[in-house]
Amino acid sequence: MNANPTGGQGRTCIHHLDDFDLAGFLAVAARFGSSRFGFVVTPNVDHLIRCHEDPAFRSRYASADFALLDSRFAAQLLRLVKGLRLPVCTGSDLTAALFRRVIAPDDRIVLIGGSARQATTISTTFGLRNVHHHNPPMGFIQDPEAVEECLKFIESASPFRFCFLAVGSPQQELIAAILRQRRIARGLALCVGSSLNFLTGEERRAPLWMQRLSLEWLYRLAQDPRRLWVRYLVRGPRFFGHLRQAQVVLRKSSPLPLGDSPG
Repeated sequence: MNANPTGGQGRTCIHHLDDFDLAGFLAVAARFGSSRFGFVVTPNVDHLIRCHEDPAFRSRYASADFALLDSRFAAQLLRLVKGLRLPVCTGSDLTAALFRRVIAPDDRIVLIGGSARQATTISTTFGLRNVHHHNPPMGFIQDPEAVEECLKFIESASPFRFCFLAVGSPQQELIAAILRQRRIARGLALCVGSSLNFLTGEERRAPLWMQRLSLEWLYRLAQDPRRLWVRYLVRGPRFFGHLRQAQVVLRKSSPLPLGDSPG
């Protein structure tokens, strides 16, 4: 998702989002292969606020190959305020669909974040035989040695078919951007936040009716108010102000070269 390098608070910030719904991007992910590196970001309201206010985060987002709108709430606001009709492809739906419909038993899969129990659950549930798991310690992004350990783990497991970065934002986007700079890892990395928790039942997703009404944020807040109240009730409202300066560009999907056989 490219952004104006001079964009920021009080200035126009240009967000590029890709024109993929879930079905459309599944086809892209399925053929990406492992001969090159690419990464996916899944912008929600919190990420879009951070893009507007944090130039470093905005730069990392700009280096992503794909930006898939994760928030139905943001999609509704952008439709009402700017008249844009944007497809939504949430990271949680994408993660679940990849495991259920795309990933084969012998595909090399890397999981960053989550517990060893979750990694075992995923391997067992989906019959996977080539899963590599690393869970960095809390606050690892402030420890250069822990960051390096995480990067080397991913690179040592390359080439992979998919690498799921589930260590929260902005940590996961930083790891993905550094992997791109180092040019060692190959395969498709996806910044998917809490998706592994939903996939393994560690956290419950909102009922479908709440998802369809763009109220998933309210369900999550009710489930974990102590952790999420600042994000949704303090930071979240800033999005309304940023909409005035934001320019959103929908990148039309274009045919991509077929990848090689999954590694």
